[in-house]
Amino acid sequence: MLVLLHNIRSAHNVGSIFRTADAAGIEKIYLCGITPAPIDRFGKPRQEIAKVALGAESTVPWEISHSTVSLLKKLKKQGFMIYAIEQSVRSMPYNTMRLHKKELARTVLVVGNEVEGLSSSILTHADTILEIPMSGGKESLNVAVAFGIVAFHLLHPVGSRIAKKML
Repeated sequence: MLVLLHNIRSAHNVGSIFRTADAAGIEKIYLCGITPAPIDRFGKPRQEIAKVALGAESTVPWEISHSTVSLLKKLKKQGFMIYAIEQSVRSMPYNTMRLHKKELARTVLVVGNEVEGLSSSILTHADTILEIPMSGGKESLNVAVAFGIVAFHLLHPVGSRIAKKML
């Protein structure tokens, strides 16, 4: 599975996503738009990312792409399925999605800006939009938390293993 971070503002969120990506077995992270990279433009490590990532910024391959839409078009041409995490009229609950190993190898998980989320121009390229149902008064979760929930569900569907054991 690949991950695409679109306009994530907080370096701490980026570091947290790197750490979770390492734990989940993510193949690569694309840093798009204004998303900060682990190495700044002067070639120096970005301390805010390193502090939270705890070395995962060195173990998970990453690449900068300034245009999210261009990258999504390229990945779709290569046969990847695009899954966006966003609240939308087109979204479905993340926990209803099950992917097989072959599908996971051709999957891109897209997360967006902490405040604005993902724009309609990005969502039009998504094959599926996944949403985390919210029960409380808040409308959404922190982007790094939302990424972790959905990534682990798709890559390591614990519920399906538990259900099989119970049968």
